[in-house]
Amino acid sequence: MTHVVTDNCIKCKFTDCVEVCPVDCFYEGENMLVIHPDECIDCGVCVPECPAEAIFPDSDPAAEPQWLRLNHDYADQWPNITRSKAPMPDADALNGVPGKLADFSVKPGEGD
Repeated sequence: MTHVVTDNCIKCKFTDCVEVCPVDCFYEGENMLVIHPDECIDCGVCVPECPAEAIFPDSDPAAEPQWLRLNHDYADQWPNITRSKAPMPDADALNGVPGKLADFSVKPGEGD
């Protein structure tokens, strides 16, 4: 089992979750975070820390297979992030806006 980051993280990129992760399994893209499914220990401590409520166990219906694939693929390409940073400029306004997958960027973030 693992947890996955889903579309509400896109263009928000709150990083509260990365500081509590005991195994540092978060990776940073330009406009979202992902969890490496092979590194996640399924502890769930990140879930309540996410202001966007974008993290789900892979057994949850919200964690559609496309999200598990996206998390796996980009965790292998993007830099690791273990420290909290400021969210994206419009994070609060975009939190909860549906259909953000169209805004997903494949570009890596800065990492730590």
